[in-house]
Amino acid sequence: MTSKELKLKSVEYRKKILKYILQAKAGHTGGSLSATDILNVLYNDVLNVSPENFASPDRDRYVQSKGHCVEALFVVLADQGFFPEEELNTLCKYQSHYIGHPTRKVKGVEQNTGALGHGLPICVGTAIAAKLDNKAYRVFTLMGDGELPEGSNWEAALSAAHYKLDNLCAIIDKNSLQITAATSDVMNTDPLDEKWKAFGWAVKEVNGNDIEELRTAFNSLPFEKGKPSVIIAHTTKGKGVSFMENELKWHHGVPSKEQYEQAMEELDAERINLERLSN
Repeated sequence: MTSKELKLKSVEYRKKILKYILQAKAGHTGGSLSATDILNVLYNDVLNVSPENFASPDRDRYVQSKGHCVEALFVVLADQGFFPEEELNTLCKYQSHYIGHPTRKVKGVEQNTGALGHGLPICVGTAIAAKLDNKAYRVFTLMGDGELPEGSNWEAALSAAHYKLDNLCAIIDKNSLQITAATSDVMNTDPLDEKWKAFGWAVKEVNGNDIEELRTAFNSLPFEKGKPSVIIAHTTKGKGVSFMENELKWHHGVPSKEQYEQAMEELDAERINLERLSN
């Protein structure tokens, strides 16, 4: 896909995320919107994973550690053909598998996640297994900056460097906000680049809402042979909707009908602008 096609797809993903959150009357809106471009590039440009090869031991693995932002993942998985999109009409409904966190009962989901700090440790074990089995598959996890104070992340980071897991890539959705306040106020983990380097990782920082920067970073994996890679993706919480951007209250929030219509107008305007541009 061209960068223009990916940018247009991000707009459509954001519209669908808001649609299903509105219908469900629940959802982690801001973080789903900040992570949209990352998931878009991963599934449409990077990962060797599809409904056809999901049972193959040679597929790439993706684990969403920031599991509360599952709406973005569900929308992308539906677009990839893992399940019919109309099933998302049951999001957060009684007896639906489409609940507020990833579950393996949903096709395309590798691991149940939601307890923060679990995604990276799972991926470290998976990447070790690939090395032991002489498999070429790669392992990716998306983490939120608000989950980084969990000690399990740093134990896993040490292990990944110790075992030279250059088949592992962690992406940090650094939107700088979490449920109660700015991450710098709740538990400051900056400077992130220096911390990860000190733990033995190869680090790149990108604009996590820029398709070209994300593609360039992913296409240069591993950043250093013999080292795990981490992408610090600086994003905007609530990206794409003016009144949601960088607003703490949209960590978890459902738009009103009027807010939803305004959001659709803004996203449609972005789509029109993109369509006017050359590839």
